[in-house]
Amino acid sequence: MSYANFPLEAPRRREPVFNLPPVVIVLSAILIAVHVLRQFLSKETDLDVLLWTAFLPARYGNVAVMNALLPGGLPAEIWTFVTYAFLHGDAVHLGVNLIWFVAFGSAVAWRFGAIRFLAFYAVTAAAGAAAHLVSHYGDVAPLVGASASISGAMAAALRFAFEAGGPLGAWRNSGPEAFRVPASPLLTSLRNPQVLVFLGVWFLLNLLFGASSSISGYAEGTVAWQAHIGGFLAGLFLFPVFDPVRRPTLH
Repeated sequence: MSYANFPLEAPRRREPVFNLPPVVIVLSAILIAVHVLRQFLSKETDLDVLLWTAFLPARYGNVAVMNALLPGGLPAEIWTFVTYAFLHGDAVHLGVNLIWFVAFGSAVAWRFGAIRFLAFYAVTAAAGAAAHLVSHYGDVAPLVGASASISGAMAAALRFAFEAGGPLGAWRNSGPEAFRVPASPLLTSLRNPQVLVFLGVWFLLNLLFGASSSISGYAEGTVAWQAHIGGFLAGLFLFPVFDPVRRPTLH
C-alpha cells in the first residue's frame, strides 16, 4: 500500500488577519489609483476634480450663489458627502490612512461582508462630512480623506473585538470564528475596561490633533478632527444596523 498521496500533516487554515478581505484590497487600490492619477493632472484640472468631488462646506451657505460658482449643483451637494473620502491631500496622508484602514477595516469587512462594508464606508463618510459641516459651516477649505470612514471602522471593531473569543478578547478564537462572535449591547460594552481605555485614548488623541492643527493650520485641505468623531460615533451607534451576526435568543 502506497502512502505517497497522503499528506503528512493537515493543511493549516489561513487566518483572515493575514489575508486581506477582497473589498479592502479593492478599496485600497482605488484610493491609491485616484491619488496617483491626480499627480498627472494639471493644477487647473486637479482643482476641477476637487470642486466636483471634495466636500466643500461653502456649498451649503448661500446655496444660490454657490451653485452659480461651483459645479455639480444639487447632485454634487449630495455625492460629495461620500466622494471626498476617495481623495487625499498628499502621499503621507494617504499612507497613514491606508495603514489604519487595513488594520481596522479588514476586521470589520471580514465580519460584515463586502456589500455591507461598502455601505458602512459610505455612511460613516457621510457622517464625518456632516460633523465637519456643522463645525465649519460656510468654510471654503475642501475636506478630503478616508479618515472618517476609518474612524467608523475603528468604532465598529471596538464593538466586537474585545468580546470573549473575539480577535482581542480573552480566550480568543482563531480564524474566521474570531470575527463572528456575537457583540454585546453598547451599554454592556461600555462596562468593559478595555473598551473604555480604547475610547478614552482615541478621543484624547483626536482632541490633541484638533488643538495642534488649529494652531498650525495643518487641518486645511485634510480631514478635520470633527469628521473623525462624526465617523466614529456613526460606526459606534450604527454598528447593529450593519452587523449580520446576531446574539442567540434565550427561551
